[in-house]
Amino acid sequence: MKKDITEKIESLRQQIRKHDYLYYVENNPQISDQEYDHLFAELKKLEEQHPELITPDSPTQRVAGRPIEGFKQVTHAIPMLSIDNTYSEEELRAFDRRVAKLLERSNYSYVVELKIDGLAMSLRYEKGSLVLGATRGDGTKGDDVTHNIKTIKAIPLRLGDNPPEILEVRGEVYMPKKAFQKLNAEKEKNGEPLFANPRNAAAGSLKQLDPKITAKRNLAFFAYSLGQTSELIAKTHYGNLEKLKKFGLPVNEFTTRAKDIEEVIKICEKFEKKRFTLDYQIDGLVIKVDELKYYDTLGTTGRAPRWCMSYKYAAEQAKTKVLSISVHVGKTGIITPVANFEPVVLAGTTVKRASLHNFDEVDRLDVRIGDSVIIEKAGEIIPQVVEVKKEERPAHTKPFHPPVECPVCHSEVRKDENGVYIRCISSSCPAQLKEKLRYFAGRDQMDIENLGPALIEQLVDKGHVKDFSDLYKLSIFEMLSLERMAQKSAQKVLDGIEKSKSQPLGRLLAALGILHVGAQNAEILASHFGSIDALKEASEEELTAIEQIGPVLAKSIYEYFHNENNLKVIDKLVKAGVNTKQKKTRKSDVLSGKIFVVTGTLENFKRDEIERTIKENGGKVTSSVSKKTDYVLAGTEAGSKLEKANQLGVKVINEKDFLKMIGK
Repeated sequence: MKKDITEKIESLRQQIRKHDYLYYVENNPQISDQEYDHLFAELKKLEEQHPELITPDSPTQRVAGRPIEGFKQVTHAIPMLSIDNTYSEEELRAFDRRVAKLLERSNYSYVVELKIDGLAMSLRYEKGSLVLGATRGDGTKGDDVTHNIKTIKAIPLRLGDNPPEILEVRGEVYMPKKAFQKLNAEKEKNGEPLFANPRNAAAGSLKQLDPKITAKRNLAFFAYSLGQTSELIAKTHYGNLEKLKKFGLPVNEFTTRAKDIEEVIKICEKFEKKRFTLDYQIDGLVIKVDELKYYDTLGTTGRAPRWCMSYKYAAEQAKTKVLSISVHVGKTGIITPVANFEPVVLAGTTVKRASLHNFDEVDRLDVRIGDSVIIEKAGEIIPQVVEVKKEERPAHTKPFHPPVECPVCHSEVRKDENGVYIRCISSSCPAQLKEKLRYFAGRDQMDIENLGPALIEQLVDKGHVKDFSDLYKLSIFEMLSLERMAQKSAQKVLDGIEKSKSQPLGRLLAALGILHVGAQNAEILASHFGSIDALKEASEEELTAIEQIGPVLAKSIYEYFHNENNLKVIDKLVKAGVNTKQKKTRKSDVLSGKIFVVTGTLENFKRDEIERTIKENGGKVTSSVSKKTDYVLAGTEAGSKLEKANQLGVKVINEKDFLKMIGK
């Protein structure tokens, strides 16, 4: 019996590893997410029943154990060197001339790789199992981040195809652009500071002491070279990369061989525009001599190898003038300085303002009103000031100092302990209240129709609304007292507020603005506890025991529900008739296992309504079209998603088709 269980567990592990390889390395998934999840759940259940059979390289051990207390340093077996940079075709040709001179020959070739803008990482495998993940650090020593590296599904815990006994793989951990945008949107909703670019987000994610947090960040990995190995695996660099793919490691699909430097230059030109279409950030290309036998002859300069060169693209920049510096008070009280510019076109969009992030950054740049500045889009996404042209500074400009009081309520401000952010600490600050109300009424939270920012401004300024619950006490007379508010419009707002009372519990928990609790965590809490009353009684230990809820999040939730003012507001919401219990929403399983992508404008559904209906009938909704997508539900003005569906042969349906599927 024990032998049968052992064989079953090992069979499941091999199947999961195979499908991880097909998904992350071959980009050719052969089973649905639901089928994969079923295999994983079956393995997890068997291991829970037989804990003595759990091994460190089991797929279930990607997120295991409790947070660590800190990172220990490790010494790299072979130093992780830097790469010298070039910025022009002529510098590339000069690099090629140096290679030819040192080798005293011209019959060598190159490999060209994308220079992923992430975090250099060393992965050490022994007897095929991952035993260490370490950051580059100073090149000689780095941080042991193994517990976080294991959460990245693109990195295999066990290699296939008979790897060497010792194999050290070097590569780049990065955050895809979509994951970056999703993370920043979540942070913005929670009133947290945003990451400036995908690289910072990746680095910050790997520096988490709790691997559960890292696991949520959707990091990815590309292997690009070898460190220490117990045996030679190929005679060329390209051959090494091909072998790494066979072992189960992801290698970038655009890695290309080039017969000479002129072909290298053509590849560089090709990617200068193409880089903007990729789902990850690159800042250039890396050119390496392909034949490994020449590496010793070429040697290193002490800090960088002579057989390798980085060709970096210049970031797109624009020059403009700072017209003013304003400060914005967020819903958690963080006061953020914002530079307002003369409008300028950058990377295809008109830029009028950019966050200066915090007042330490204002001091570092010494940016002042009237300055001419150079701006660029960090990660080609977020505009930021990179340089102040101080030589062009007008006379009599003054440094911009942080506020000594809240610019809105004039209450005390305080700098975070061991941090860089200044906050208004008043719980009755109108600016914070307005931001909280905008968030509360937002489409992804309580979805209160017709209650826009302008109305919220007036309701707070006139004293009609002092917390969330006051929205549900508003009378028609209070609404009519607002500017440009007629009877019909006022009634529409009140109807929208009334309708929001029936929103699911997960929506309410997201709307409350609990620090670190976004839509996904709110749904987890709603499903786990079933009511807000049960959640109020939960201890930190109970919260931390929930999968995907780490100690930082658990502490935040516990403190929120043990704050007297918060509890008073919740009691008032209950008395107003707002739903605080989890409702059974599953109506049928007719769409079970089917993956939908919704695109375009629908006639009979709002976007959140159609997505909810799909889930209520057992289906799953994703944002991007892939080979795993079963149906693309297309409305009018459907764009690139419809095109991709047609390219991949994914079935496209309309609303009428969908209603037939669910029996309506």
